[in-house]
Parts: sequence; structure tokens; C-alpha cells
Amino acid sequence: MEPTGGARVASSVRVILRAAAVLVFLAGVQLFVFPERTDEYFAWTIASPMTAVFLGASYWSAVGLELAASRAPTWAGARIALPAVFVFTVLTLIVTLVHLELFHLGTDIPVRTRSVAFAWLAVYTVVPILMIVAHRAQRRVGVAVPPPSGLPGAVRAILVLLAALLLGLGAALLVAPEWADGVWPWALTPLTGRAVGAWLVGLGVAAAHARILDDRPSLRPLAITGVLFGVLQAVAALRYGDELDGGLASAGYAMVILVLASVSAWVLWAPRSASAG
Repeated sequence: MEPTGGARVASSVRVILRAAAVLVFLAGVQLFVFPERTDEYFAWTIASPMTAVFLGASYWSAVGLELAASRAPTWAGARIALPAVFVFTVLTLIVTLVHLELFHLGTDIPVRTRSVAFAWLAVYTVVPILMIVAHRAQRRVGVAVPPPSGLPGAVRAILVLLAALLLGLGAALLVAPEWADGVWPWALTPLTGRAVGAWLVGLGVAAAHARILDDRPSLRPLAITGVLFGVLQAVAALRYGDELDGGLASAGYAMVILVLASVSAWVLWAPRSASAG
């Protein structure tokens, strides 16, 4: 059920979220459909197909967050998207600048491939700025929301644990990818480790924000993404799971995805009366 009442969504917020949905869908096509051709179709070359499909699944799952939030009738139903998307885009821009020499920007790169890299750089430079502008427009329209419905204690606890785990591991991958690579279930380079880290921090911010909002109807866009994330990551593992180490890291990876998808499914489909009261 969508949240009702409160301020309407500013048109600029809807526009930036819809544009972001298109962009992440296109990135997902490049990575999830063509994971072994990133040297031609993506902004940088990813040697590991499992890493490519993981990132592609992450991009495709984000379509659910951004599109659902852009269609929300009120700010209460759209607000879950902005902090996570903003943090992810800023972190990805920083990762890009740190590893700029690995991107397909050189004059020896074919024009088609080089254009993808320049488009990537432009998107991650401009989108955070547009999101700030859109949020300021939203504040002029208003940010009033109804009182939170309250989440069950178990769901609150799971969100806290997910936020702590995702933020902690994501930050470790961003700061020290060589060290954190040892707890990841397949091999990562410094660039791909930081790219994965940006996604984990974005998901962690979303989980923490969900706990702060404490309002099940407001979490619908994030829940759609959580279910998509679980399904797409399962498909990714079926395609290239031979890269996984098969040990504790793989088991932990699968468990986190299962918990994330399960909580998301609860938000979408549990009886309306299942709340903290």
C-alpha cells in the first residue's frame, strides 16, 4: 500500500529519479547481458564475469527503487530513494576519479567504447548535483509526511544488522580493497572492490534510512529493489558461481542476500496489520 497524505512530490524529483532509472537500466544491460565484453561495451574492463553480473544485477535492481519512488503519490513514498542514490553516485564518482587511468578514455580506445566512458564520467558528475537541486526544490514544495506506521521489532533489528554489515564491509572495500578482498567470496581488483563497496554502502544507507523512517508503506520502492536484488543475484550466481570460493564467505554472501530479499518480500506482501502498532 502506498503512503497517502503529506506533501506532494516535486516534479524535479520525479524527473531525476526517472532519468536515473533509465541510466541504471542501460548500465545493467552492459554488465548483466554482456559480462564478458566489458572491454567493448562498458566504461572499464572487468576481467571477472561474476563481478560484472553482480554489478549489473545491482544496477537493474535499482530500477525498482528509482522508478517506484518516482511514481509515488506523495513525498512519504519517494523519500527512501534519495539518500541512497545520492551517496552511491558520489562514492562512484570518487572511485572513478581514483582509478581514472583504468577507464576507457585513451585516444587508442575505439570511439564507441570511449564514448561510454565519457558518458559514465558525465553521469556521475552531473547526477549528484541535480539531486541536490531536486531536493532543494522538494523542500520548497514541502516535506510533510504522515506519522510512521511502525515496524515490528524483528524487522527493526534486521534492518540495523543489515545496515551495520553493509556499511562496514562497503567502507572497508572502499578504503582498503586489497584487505577486504579476503572476506569477499570471489576475487576483486582494487577498482572492482571499490565499485562493489559503493554499492554496499548505498544499500547500507538505504537499510539505515528504512529503520529511521520506521514506516512500512514508505519502504515499498526499496522493497521492490530488495526482491529484484535477490532474484538477480541468484541468477548471477547460477551463471558464474564457479568463481565463488565455496567457503564461509560464499555462505555469508548468500545469507545476506536471502535476508535482504526476505525482509523486502515481507514489506511488499505481509498482511497490512503486521506492524508494530
